[in-house]
Amino acid sequence: MLGKNNNTDSGKTQAKIGTLIGPGAVFDGNITAPETIRIDGTLNGDCTCQGNVILGTDGVIIGNVEAQNVTLSGKVTGDVHVYGKLELFSTAKLAGNVTARSLIVDEDACFDGKCTMTTMQGETSSKSFDRKKSKAAESESIPTAEQN
Repeated sequence: MLGKNNNTDSGKTQAKIGTLIGPGAVFDGNITAPETIRIDGTLNGDCTCQGNVILGTDGVIIGNVEAQNVTLSGKVTGDVHVYGKLELFSTAKLAGNVTARSLIVDEDACFDGKCTMTTMQGETSSKSFDRKKSKAAESESIPTAEQN
């Protein structure tokens, strides 16, 4: 049937790669894309993607990254803002601050920066922690032997 995708992959959704920067390629400037971007070369600039960003083992990004999900196997020097999941594989090196809902860091991955976790709605959960208020709330909610 025309226009129908008959490719079934057992219920798994696979992101369509809309943009590819291949091995050895160097892109100077900012890039914006509506679909998934895979980078196996070098990007000297910011990367903004409505889909996912996949950075291969030999990939390098010198700039900020903003995307739905980001998978890193290469090197990023810049801040990363992810609305969903950021995953750093063992070969990844990230020097920059992270804002993400979910962060997965494999053993041997390198992350040098500050991480801010967000809620599902994208709001940051970076309210300052007050140990005194936390202790007071904890003591109010835990009954003591005298109260029983």
